[in-house]
Amino acid sequence: MSDDIKKYTEYCLNCPVKPCSVKGCPLNNDIPTFIKLTKEGNLKEAYRILSETTVLSAICGRICPHEKQCQGKCVRGIKGEPVSIGKIEAYIADETLKNENSLKEAWQKEMKRPYKDGVEILTNKKENEISYEEETNNINKVKKVAVIGSGPSGLTCAAFLRKYGIDVTIFENYNSLGGILRRGIPEFRLNKDILDKTIAQILNLGIDVKYGMELGKNLYLDDLKKEYDAIYLAIGANVPTGMKIPGEELNGVYGANTLLEIGNHPDYTNKNVAVIGGGNVAMDAARTINRMGAKSVKVIYRRAEEQMPAERKEIADAKEEGVEFLFQTNIKKVLGKDRVEKIECIKMNLVQKEGETRLSPVEIPNSNYEMPIDYVIMAVGAKTEEENLKKENVELTEKKYVKINENYETSIDKVFAGGDLVGSTATVAWAARDGRNAAEKIRDYLN
Repeated sequence: MSDDIKKYTEYCLNCPVKPCSVKGCPLNNDIPTFIKLTKEGNLKEAYRILSETTVLSAICGRICPHEKQCQGKCVRGIKGEPVSIGKIEAYIADETLKNENSLKEAWQKEMKRPYKDGVEILTNKKENEISYEEETNNINKVKKVAVIGSGPSGLTCAAFLRKYGIDVTIFENYNSLGGILRRGIPEFRLNKDILDKTIAQILNLGIDVKYGMELGKNLYLDDLKKEYDAIYLAIGANVPTGMKIPGEELNGVYGANTLLEIGNHPDYTNKNVAVIGGGNVAMDAARTINRMGAKSVKVIYRRAEEQMPAERKEIADAKEEGVEFLFQTNIKKVLGKDRVEKIECIKMNLVQKEGETRLSPVEIPNSNYEMPIDYVIMAVGAKTEEENLKKENVELTEKKYVKINENYETSIDKVFAGGDLVGSTATVAWAARDGRNAAEKIRDYLN
């Protein structure tokens, strides 16, 4: 155990507030227990406790907005520094992920018997005591679920379904699993080796994968319903919402959500880049482009710094790396002939509007100005792939998310959905929570 981890665990357990009532984790991880076990050196049991609520501990420990979730609720932070819960969680996961079967072993007492030739055998008899008729009957009892999408929600749902003894196949559009975790989180925040090890743990539970499958194009709900007992939609919300300003259709304007896709970004070397937005996605985009050799990277945000939704640490790290910030500034136009040449901005005042608690940005008349820019990156949100969902007759909300009930059921029989696709809070932990909870509802539905 490193000195830092030892310090963090002691700092937590010596807290005068007993018992700890820390909340804020969307996954409801048992934080006091896994910290206590870590201090005692019992990492295997600490990981088992974590695995009761999450299969993404190595990931969430690194990229969750801890200051707004668990660490933001830690009473140690009232008069000092909160406990570094994320670092402890990541440490537990990293140590246990060295064994590729850690998750399977953590769940072994709760899981149904493992696959036999790809099929779950639901009997307590020894293999040589199973008759052909019994085995055939048991095979027919196995329920099958198709999980479409392999981001945090899809991976989590698939894992917990397997825990419940359900046969699972993941259908993925790309040639690798991970969704937003692989194509939306930069390497400096989430090492892809950690992601690969986490995914391997999940697949080792006995999950099949089919690549190159896209809903509404070569994958159809009606076909899947003939073969599977239930379907879970977890394809995320990956289409940039856009800024709805003149010129955003020009070459050189991109959505931040596609920035990190392999082979899908231009050469930013010696280029001037503007990133529009104030969340963690904007920080990821700005820091990534800056590391790719850009001449300048400017983050444009229409409110004040203290109003930025991004974590303080992410903002501070971006500044330290040379990213510029233009606060109380808004983009009005993207200018150019065929591609971006410059942008027009306007200064903003923050005013208190009647009936509102948050200060609102208001344009300052005649404060417009232009600046040369080569690329504009929109980090202002994303939406669902509406067209493909409509092809499948999936009912959407007014905001174009998939409509679900309290059991995660969509308007289509046997079809469930969760994560960003249904408008959940856009963090990995919340998406994973949807996946876990949906797996429980699907299990109940199949029983």
